[in-house]
Amino acid sequence: MIEVSEWKVERERMVKEQIIARGIKDQRVIDAMKQVPRHLFVEPTYYHQAYKDYPLPIGHDQTISQPYMVASMTELLEVTGNEKTLEIGTGSGYQTAVLALLCDKVYTIERISELRQHAATLLDQLGFRNVSLMVGDGSLGWSTYAPYDAILVTAGAPEIPNALIAQLAENGRLVIPVGDEYSQVLNLVKKHKGRIYRKEFFSCAFVPLIGKEGWG
Repeated sequence: MIEVSEWKVERERMVKEQIIARGIKDQRVIDAMKQVPRHLFVEPTYYHQAYKDYPLPIGHDQTISQPYMVASMTELLEVTGNEKTLEIGTGSGYQTAVLALLCDKVYTIERISELRQHAATLLDQLGFRNVSLMVGDGSLGWSTYAPYDAILVTAGAPEIPNALIAQLAENGRLVIPVGDEYSQVLNLVKKHKGRIYRKEFFSCAFVPLIGKEGWG
């Protein structure tokens, strides 16, 4: 990844005040959040807000998640560097970039082709070479490269999609918001000896997961 010195002070303040201060302890996640230039993943109009503690619009009725939410979801995945990871909902590509710094390979699905193309161009410009992107129904996963050690879903689902559970590797972790179309609870799912274990964490609000195993 190329070095981006712009907005470095703001980035470090974001990590200190929004992420470390709120309990994120995984040093690899902290370091990744310090590196990824979040302002480049929003429109120039929003550069001055890019390191604030809230989501921002990225067009097509989609958003870039709040920095703390990105850090929290990533920490729950417990990635160590060797994982093959699936992301559902590429969006701006910001969460993708964080995962790409922390995992061996990232596969990411976006249903809106314009967002997928914009994210692909930016990730390439930033030097990420371990990311594969596609346009498709994220609720069905990406079976071609399954199973995945980690799966992260950046949209709210009515239930945990069976397709994603099927594509989760043994001892894999799946992080997903589950609830209605307006508010959800963040869930961590683990697969161990073929059995599924599920734990709920905190309330959140994501755009709906649109698809066959999502919201229609």
